[in-house]
Amino acid sequence: MTDPLDVAGLQRRLAAFAAARNWQQYHTPKNLAVALSVEASELVEIFQWLTPEESARVMADPDTAHRVTDEVADVLAYLLQLCEVLGIDPLAALDAKIDRNERRFPI
Repeated sequence: MTDPLDVAGLQRRLAAFAAARNWQQYHTPKNLAVALSVEASELVEIFQWLTPEESARVMADPDTAHRVTDEVADVLAYLLQLCEVLGIDPLAALDAKIDRNERRFPI
């Protein structure tokens, strides 16, 4: 039986993957932020010329769904690695941001 997925566990797996390949030297905040931007752009590219209606159905096509899922995973991987390098707890950061947005944009 596998352990349930959690952010810290995924960050450890990503760090171990990079360490095994001696890639930590490249995982500077600047490089990770750039890689995150590139991967986000690759996700955007999938949707670039779709109508709003087509974009809402993107997961219905297995090939496109696979591409979207892979790009989402790449974006999340680089974001988690950036958080790890900078010492940011991504869930705490998101929770605090939602709190600020709730105050900033009241109902």
